[in-house]
Amino acid sequence: MTKDQIFEFFRRLAEDNPNPETELEYGNAYQLVVAVALSAQATDVGVNKATRALFAKVDNPRAMLDLGLQGLIEHIKTIGLFNSKAKNVIALSQLLIDEYGGEVPDTREDLVRLPGVGRKTANVVLNCWFGQETFAVDTHILRVGNRTGLAKGKTPEKVEEKLEKRVPEPFRLGAHHWLILHGRYVCKARTPECWRCKVVDLCSFRKKVLEKPRGR
Repeated sequence: MTKDQIFEFFRRLAEDNPNPETELEYGNAYQLVVAVALSAQATDVGVNKATRALFAKVDNPRAMLDLGLQGLIEHIKTIGLFNSKAKNVIALSQLLIDEYGGEVPDTREDLVRLPGVGRKTANVVLNCWFGQETFAVDTHILRVGNRTGLAKGKTPEKVEEKLEKRVPEPFRLGAHHWLILHGRYVCKARTPECWRCKVVDLCSFRKKVLEKPRGR
């Protein structure tokens, strides 16, 4: 895509959804860290179902430690990999208390020190809570970046690097939300719904599905 095409790509997505947000539910920075950590290899819908009751009780690291490992597991046992995720959440809660005064840090370097928090999770927290222009590349963005030609790369890191260079203002803050939502609901993995895509004419994908399949 050219610079003009990329600008138009995001302009249309922004016009369609002016205020994009994560679909994870949370009330503060700590709950956001926990929710994103739990969302690895799980759906936002599934995480939200598990965390509604959890977050009604727990909104800070000390409360999580008071709940304890088994108590946490009871709340999140419907989420994939719940045992390892629960251990990470307890460990990151302890680290936040021990080294950060119970507060969530606002740098990627500090965030990735937390157990269970990788670069993608850190980028989500920095973007959603601290308002930083980061690009959290998940499977949806990896697919959309490559399929459309917006940002091609074999790894999330490569796609993130290209997005960092190519996404223009004023779209940088909301870019990863638009791309995730586009990949989740329109540019789907098995059958992209090109017939209702706002940016279909800007996309370089050769196997566009331009007619709605019967029964849909």
